[in-house]
Amino acid sequence: MFLRRFYEDHLAQASYLIGCEASGEAVVVDANRDVEQYVVAAAAEGLRITHVTETHIHADFVSGSRELAERAGATLLLSCAGGPAWQYAFAQDAGARLIGDGAHFQVGAVRLDAMHTPGHTPEHLTFLVTDTAIADRPLAAVTGDFVFVGDVGRPDLLERAAHVAGTMESSARDLFRSIQQFKTLPDYLQLWPGHGAGSACGKALGAMPQSTLGYERLFNWGLAETDEERFVRSVLDGQPDPPRYFAAMKRVNRDGPLVLGNLPHPERLGAARLRTALEAGATVIDTRHAADFAAGHVPRTINIPLNRSFATWAGSLLPLDGACHFIVDDDDAPVLAARAARALALIGFDHIGGYFGAESIAEWHAAGGAIQTVPALSAAELRARQGSVTVVDVRNDHEWHAGHLPGARWIPLATLAERADELQSNGTVVVHCQGGTRSAIAASLLLAAGHHDVANLSGGFAEWAAAGFPVER
Repeated sequence: MFLRRFYEDHLAQASYLIGCEASGEAVVVDANRDVEQYVVAAAAEGLRITHVTETHIHADFVSGSRELAERAGATLLLSCAGGPAWQYAFAQDAGARLIGDGAHFQVGAVRLDAMHTPGHTPEHLTFLVTDTAIADRPLAAVTGDFVFVGDVGRPDLLERAAHVAGTMESSARDLFRSIQQFKTLPDYLQLWPGHGAGSACGKALGAMPQSTLGYERLFNWGLAETDEERFVRSVLDGQPDPPRYFAAMKRVNRDGPLVLGNLPHPERLGAARLRTALEAGATVIDTRHAADFAAGHVPRTINIPLNRSFATWAGSLLPLDGACHFIVDDDDAPVLAARAARALALIGFDHIGGYFGAESIAEWHAAGGAIQTVPALSAAELRARQGSVTVVDVRNDHEWHAGHLPGARWIPLATLAERADELQSNGTVVVHCQGGTRSAIAASLLLAAGHHDVANLSGGFAEWAAAGFPVER
């Protein structure tokens, strides 16, 4: 048996290519939209992709299963479990084979058995993998968003992201029952989860790529908890707000993802096109480091640094259906632009324009364009000005309730763009998060919304608290 794990850093997402080296057949589980990577990897190993499947209707990225199956001429297998309320609407049009609990299929000598494991979503399947050439029982489980290393899937997304009201508690109870059933399997079973640390599909996912059921039974709180009521309370408590784009992803992956063909390859544009794009209402993302953006940027551009959180914040803050351009550092500009375009295509941005090098900012200024800056304040400087400025805390709810600056306004970053008009347009607005990263994005959003005097508490709440300044709870 052959196994290849693909890991997408921008999404903290794992997908799997599982093949039979004897027959040359392979299956891909939980493909993302970059289908070329699976085709190339399979060919390099002398495999042909004969089956494509996924564990559930994903919320955090556009599924590539349909496109990959079409490209490879493979059988597409989708879950029929979960009842009529949440089904794959495109299954018939795509010629998919529907499978549920107890179904199995063969990829050469490799057998995959579907196990219905509802809770994270109603239709969720876990796949038990058996190498029948040498064994008569499973060696591993592809668990998707059911069981992670150190955590379990969150059961609140159907309600909080897809807006199916009244499903959180019942989903949590389904998840508990699924776990109890899963725990009857042998301790040696390897677990190949769909996400790692940094994903919003759980609270505290581990960074290890895989684990075993025996280890997780001992050290994963979700598997260790045996009381259903305590489990329900614990699994629902403290879940982070789902990124706003999750709702769109759920609908896209339920109704049928667009077959993209190829990932976008943005072209470099001249500085004159920057003005044209902004005047046309296009989104221009300045992907440079926050300090570079603060030192000087083109008005109305949004600063989202090109790091592991880039796709998450772009999907949470920007319209998926709008035209999108990038400003990137001049060093390796084409590579950086392609990386940004790929990250956004994975979460459903289908209207990627071109990119501008950082030199376009200087050219903009030389042509008479204004340049904005974002002043940085220390905790001591903010303390001296407290009462004369508006302080906006853009952290999430559990951070806010754990302690915040006296008199601060609480507007989580994900909601800031739509609530910017709640703040006075005159006077200084100082934004802060825990350490200064999210607040840098927040400052750019407020400036783009028309606020002219915005500063960033560069050390965030952490610096404020460390200095011993007053904190409210």
